[in-house]
Amino acid sequence: MQKAAKKLRVGRIRYLNVLPIYHPLETGLLGENFDLAYGTPAELNEQMEAGELDVSSCSSFEYARHPEKYFLLPDIAIGSAGPVMSVLLISKKPISELAGEEILTTAQSHTSAALLRMLFRDCLKMDVSYKTGSVSDYIDRDELPTAALCIGDEALRLRSDDRYPYRLDLGEAWREWTGLPFIFGVWIVSRKSVEAGCFTQDPAELFRNAKDWGYEHIQEVIELAEKAGYMDNEGLTQYFQSLVYHLGDEEQKGLRLFFKRLAEAGEIPQAPELEFYTHDC
Repeated sequence: MQKAAKKLRVGRIRYLNVLPIYHPLETGLLGENFDLAYGTPAELNEQMEAGELDVSSCSSFEYARHPEKYFLLPDIAIGSAGPVMSVLLISKKPISELAGEEILTTAQSHTSAALLRMLFRDCLKMDVSYKTGSVSDYIDRDELPTAALCIGDEALRLRSDDRYPYRLDLGEAWREWTGLPFIFGVWIVSRKSVEAGCFTQDPAELFRNAKDWGYEHIQEVIELAEKAGYMDNEGLTQYFQSLVYHLGDEEQKGLRLFFKRLAEAGEIPQAPELEFYTHDC
């Protein structure tokens, strides 16, 4: 007996970098056969793990932690092949002088925090310590940390803050170290949701169409993003051009290398295979 089809529950990260993908979904340009839920990468990770969402953008680290729970959507990701601009370590002192310092790291992205630890441990070869907290909250209280990892819209807002004259762009640092793109986020489908029944909308097709729409209408996206006030049109054009939304061969190589090094550091039990979703209904 064929299972009844169900409406997709879709997670949406609250950052500008995924606006090209989600704007056509939010405005009904690709139909309304799904429900959207909003959150930070960490919040959406928790909702996916709890079975509250069927498909979502999520941190690469979440897939690496629980590959048995998810399939990857094919050829869609969020990353960079150089400077990413919105995943930054900002610092009062030169990065080369941070040995022995405590770095404030955001709780909003497990991938960015894991990459930062990897860069200091294996690339920069420097001993630092970490504490988790909201960079903006500390700054608002005028308790400026020596160095802080910030991501997303917060990074775009603080990247030109004169109190932090030194910066390390994590996407650029990875590229210089490995020669490969870095994939901060992927789109995943819950295996439990797949087992429970057919979807009324093929998530792979939905997000493929959304990505294509974003590429074809990027100037419209930039004009929308400009209203947030973080950067002007020129800056946003540069920003979106710096981002990678594909998960092709080079991006997969970068992702596999990141997983391999996470496993070597004991942060995950082993590097997972990349298993992709196929729509069988």
